[in-house]
Amino acid sequence: MIVERAEHPQWTSNAYLVAEGDGGHGVLIDSNGVEEPLLGLVEERGITITHVLVTHQHGDHVVDVAGLARRFGVPVVGNALTRDAGVPIDETIADGDVVTSGALEIRALATPGHCPDHTALLVNGTDCFTADCLFKGTVGGTGGGGPTGYGDQVHSIMDVLMKLPHETRIHPGHTLPSTIGEEWEQNPFIRIWRGLDPEGLEPCRVRGRGEATLILFGPDYDGTHKAWVRFPDGRDAIVGGSQIQDT
Repeated sequence: MIVERAEHPQWTSNAYLVAEGDGGHGVLIDSNGVEEPLLGLVEERGITITHVLVTHQHGDHVVDVAGLARRFGVPVVGNALTRDAGVPIDETIADGDVVTSGALEIRALATPGHCPDHTALLVNGTDCFTADCLFKGTVGGTGGGGPTGYGDQVHSIMDVLMKLPHETRIHPGHTLPSTIGEEWEQNPFIRIWRGLDPEGLEPCRVRGRGEATLILFGPDYDGTHKAWVRFPDGRDAIVGGSQIQDT
């Protein structure tokens, strides 16, 4: 199986080409506006594109999904909530639905939390495109997931993605790949959710206003930080580290 990615130089968002092999069928996953290397590989390796798949609605992942679909005369496929958010989806998929491209079977896994429409894509049971839910060494923020965003994110990671075999390769929406097993053992958020490491107790302010407890000041995919905070009313959130200040 061919898995190739193109990373945007500023946003670090990934677009992917996934195919059976040379001369086979394949799909494009997400659009970041710098897919030309992937399109070159499609032509060079004689791949027949059958779908353009979308993981979620955020702008750094849907730059030109409609243009890519027109180029190959194929549908844009994604969640109904992604379509409702204004992304030009031609065919909708829901949790458990399968898209077939030649010998590729691509299963949709509902993984809300980062945003309500967020969908991971599991290809042939071996490679999971986790978008902005799970990254190498960190997890997605929950600011776009509404009042249930944090709880949804924990469920999506611990009860959906972490139930996949540990050898499953993950291909995130930003920067580098990993495996389920590597994240199970090393991801600092997951280690606390597993009860392996303690929660932090340091007081902090979020966005210079709300007081909170800093549960974890962890890494982010771009060399900065993500913070897990708990507000006095018991609400938890995962936010960018730049939003955290000492009290």
